[in-house]
Amino acid sequence: MSPQQLSFDLPVRAALGREDFFVSPANAEAVAMIEGWQDWPTRKLILAGPPGSGKTHLAHVWAALSGARIVAAADLPSANIPSLAAGSVAVEDIDHVAGYRDAEEALFHLHNLTLAEGHALLLTARSAPQFWPLCLPDLMSRMQGTLLTQLRAPDDALLAAVLTKLFADRQIAPSPDTIPYLARRMDRSFEAARDVVVALDAAAMAEGRSVNRSLAAQVLDNRSH
Repeated sequence: MSPQQLSFDLPVRAALGREDFFVSPANAEAVAMIEGWQDWPTRKLILAGPPGSGKTHLAHVWAALSGARIVAAADLPSANIPSLAAGSVAVEDIDHVAGYRDAEEALFHLHNLTLAEGHALLLTARSAPQFWPLCLPDLMSRMQGTLLTQLRAPDDALLAAVLTKLFADRQIAPSPDTIPYLARRMDRSFEAARDVVVALDAAAMAEGRSVNRSLAAQVLDNRSH
């Protein structure tokens, strides 16, 4: 049996429950805002943070708490807005549609109708609204008037927890010294954590090896060249 036959391409299943979200000083404020959603001023919140920081995870946590539906901002032009506005809604990646008038108009309509119906609205983005090139002034004013909470760059504890979760999502059990080694030596960002785990998974499968410190050193060395 060749080494490649010893590896398995298992599906990635992201754990998105509240118990799966690690709280640290980098995200404690955002978690508190999500859990205290019934106290949001004007019943709406923008959750901003870099890729991989946990926005989608927290959107699912909030949906479980509030009964909200989750929709991608890019899908709004073809969505049934009155149907969505019949309950609370989480709209993901709204900054991705800035400058697209049909998507902005759909978001504006959803924003107004959801709040008019007495429901709540969670909006996720990579940055604060002043950095979005929105073309609708009325939408911009409503976004800038929305409460904002931000997910910060990871501290040591959070980076280790994110790596642990990313490995678990891929059903990988790294050796005990792998995650501390990675956390000390990799770029300190959520995106880097995701990329490193993907690279380690691919290397382990290709070489028929387990994920350990030696493989981690090899992957990090390859990424630095």
